[in-house]
Amino acid sequence: MLFFVFLGLVLLDILLLFRTKFGIVAKRNLPEKFSNGDDNPVEVTVKSNYNFDVDLEIIDELPVQFQERNFSIQTGLQKHKKKKLTYQIRPLERGEFHYGKLNIYTTTPIGIVSRRFEFGTNFMVPNYPSFLQLRKYMLLAFSNKIFDNGLKKIRRIGHTMEFEQIKDYVQGDDIRNINWKATAKSNRLMVNQYQDERSQPIYSVIDKGRIMKMPFNGLSLLDYAINATLVISNVALKKQDKAGMFSFSKQVENKVIAERRPSQMNLILETLYNLNTDFSESDFARLYIDVKRNLNQRSLLLLYTNFETMDGLHRQLPYLQMIAKYHLLVVIFFENTELNGLAEKSSNNTYEIFEKVIAEKFIFEKKMIVKELQKHGIQCLLTAPENLTINTINKYLEIKARGLI
Repeated sequence: MLFFVFLGLVLLDILLLFRTKFGIVAKRNLPEKFSNGDDNPVEVTVKSNYNFDVDLEIIDELPVQFQERNFSIQTGLQKHKKKKLTYQIRPLERGEFHYGKLNIYTTTPIGIVSRRFEFGTNFMVPNYPSFLQLRKYMLLAFSNKIFDNGLKKIRRIGHTMEFEQIKDYVQGDDIRNINWKATAKSNRLMVNQYQDERSQPIYSVIDKGRIMKMPFNGLSLLDYAINATLVISNVALKKQDKAGMFSFSKQVENKVIAERRPSQMNLILETLYNLNTDFSESDFARLYIDVKRNLNQRSLLLLYTNFETMDGLHRQLPYLQMIAKYHLLVVIFFENTELNGLAEKSSNNTYEIFEKVIAEKFIFEKKMIVKELQKHGIQCLLTAPENLTINTINKYLEIKARGLI
């Protein structure tokens, strides 16, 4: 008797699920492109055409790059209702992300039988360098909120500025800028007003050798440098400077000449999207030859690279010194945050003490690299990978404020 009751429930469940041909209608809404290293929202819209409430299990076939095999969303849906569901994904490598089908498993309140609905076909979304950071830091770079993010106000040195106009003195103007001749003629205080020098070439130079493949929080150092390049290029253009970039390893490639044209950001974005490491040893001699041959105007060069030891620095230091003779060079390299965690951890045995001492030695060597570069008159920036973008903006604004270029 129980068997026949169970069989009847199964038949009733099948009838309820399958008598409506299009019981569930769903659609996946993907963005036009993903932002690398950021949380990107994906929206799924589900509508029920059943005359009763149903339970849903949504299984989206995510791109193979995520290696996610247990992704599912459990939800309920009332009769003849529509629901929007959103989940976040964080891509960690640039390139094409191919989605599969959207599978929805539907069950009635009886819950014995499940019916699968399939929607969508293969769909590709390109993953670009972090344009979400571009918007975030664009607002920060032109507001006072930037000082809340660790950026300090820099005292301006001298008058390395372009003359703009003579105007009436108001409280707060620098009294050193008073124009006494204009004051005598007009019988009231007049001051000279200056503006920052513009149209300075700003180049982001990305080392794409094998040392930049080291990962931190899922992103490689190369991707951190690419994201920072996109943001600093946009900030430089908004500050009326010329933004450009190029990369190097065995040879110099991916060149974008520093310009201020409207399409410059799109050109830089597309160049960064196609930039990948070739796992070669970086040739700084080739970099120096190319810079000397092709950059005739004094420029600000933001060099993204990495040095782990003093020996590694000393091999490349002569080339860095020669570049710094003709251009304002800023060497940007990275802290090993994994070593910082190891050095701060308490030690409980001899092995952990050895680990702690070795980690402290490498951390100290990084600080010695900073001192060595400063001793030879080369600007440098040592930063944690996750703070690279904000610290690079800080350095650029400091250089602009001090009139070094």
